[in-house]
Amino acid sequence: MRSLALKAYLRLICFHFYLARGSFEILYDKVRLCPIAKRSAAPGEVERICAAVDIACIWYWKEVLCLQRSAATACLLKSFGISARMVIGAQQMPFKAHAWVEVEGKVVNDKPYTPEIYEVLDRC
Repeated sequence: MRSLALKAYLRLICFHFYLARGSFEILYDKVRLCPIAKRSAAPGEVERICAAVDIACIWYWKEVLCLQRSAATACLLKSFGISARMVIGAQQMPFKAHAWVEVEGKVVNDKPYTPEIYEVLDRC
């Protein structure tokens, strides 16, 4: 679990720098173009990876944004052969944007009812 949490932490750093430079396009492309590894995921792998990202977020030196967290989670899942998609959504009143990750149409790193709160703008 430690090495997985370290991988998650490094991805958080990477995506933090994209956001700090205002490079949403680069972050978006990194997630969209991240290849899905040609391997079969072990049972419980999705939960293990999401838990590792949660641990990395706890130890991160500043608050982790949902976009940063979801980008790291989606890419880490893909690197383990799991077809994950980062979803970006928004609500109108009050305006609020949010990002989460889905695997096979199910939310894996947030509340399961998140898609009911936000209108989906894109999946990558």
